[in-house]
Amino acid sequence: MAVATSLMRAALGNQVRGIVGECGGSATCGTCHVYLDRSTEQFAPPTGDEDEMLEWTAAPRAANSRLSCQLVPTQESAELVVRVPAEQV
Repeated sequence: MAVATSLMRAALGNQVRGIVGECGGSATCGTCHVYLDRSTEQFAPPTGDEDEMLEWTAAPRAANSRLSCQLVPTQESAELVVRVPAEQV
């Protein structure tokens, strides 16, 4: 995954099933919800908008829930493991 490209954009560009991204990355739809399998320390904590939107996702929110449009790696060699919920809409 390229630096400065959100996980959502990378997933859409690679036709990853389950990532919809209806709002185009503005954290207003929740259709790019993912569960992080590893520490979230490499990313800034969710903004207020993301935190609020995570309450309205189709799949249940978990402690490791994030919107993939808000996950942008800062290192070229960033490794990220996520699970896509069974439903997004």
